[in-house]
Amino acid sequence: MSIVKNLESVRKNLAECCAAAGRKPDEVLLVAVTKTRSVYEINEIVCAGVTDIGENKVQEILDKFQDVLSVRWHMIGHLQRNKVKYIIDKVCMIHSVDSLKLAEEIDRRAEQHGIIMDILIQVNAAGEESKSGVAPDGTEKLIMAILKSCRNIRIRGLMHIAPVSENPEDVAVYFSQVKALYDLCGKIDHERLNFRYLSMGMSGDYPVAVAEGSNLVRVGTAIFGARMAAV
Repeated sequence: MSIVKNLESVRKNLAECCAAAGRKPDEVLLVAVTKTRSVYEINEIVCAGVTDIGENKVQEILDKFQDVLSVRWHMIGHLQRNKVKYIIDKVCMIHSVDSLKLAEEIDRRAEQHGIIMDILIQVNAAGEESKSGVAPDGTEKLIMAILKSCRNIRIRGLMHIAPVSENPEDVAVYFSQVKALYDLCGKIDHERLNFRYLSMGMSGDYPVAVAEGSNLVRVGTAIFGARMAAV
């Protein structure tokens, strides 16, 4: 099946998931994950209506940025502080902020460019050592520290990567936990906090994530097929 056909299938399935959850399809943003994918492949889905793409690595953003058609770029992977300067003026949102030090570097670079950078706080609800993210009970503390220290950052919500499971339903508990945290932290009254995005769900588990309240899904394999070797 072609990439565009796969995209159509994902959109149809996403619409069905939204309907089952009593939500409209346009309430959930589809971010196509383009790790290892060629500019040609990316432009193919952009021409088919994709407006947002997500990259895991800074270098891939730099390699593709000039040749990809007009689209909103999301940094969704782990971000080292010394690489923030390379993408600060290229992405619309950084999903993977999990420390004050990283936020402070983003803030410093955003100030240099005269912009306000949208970020998500990455939460590691399952406590997996292999994944980045702040523990759920430390999330509000981190948010408050960022709001206090970083004037060039706007916090737009939370991001979560669930554990890999043969049965996606097994991870529903983590999605539910992060949704409750999203609702709680979203009530914080601050001019630089404007919760809009709960980024949960990937190719293997986005239907469960949507059922639990996700409004941004990051889908790669279901659109492009099996991933190529890492660049």
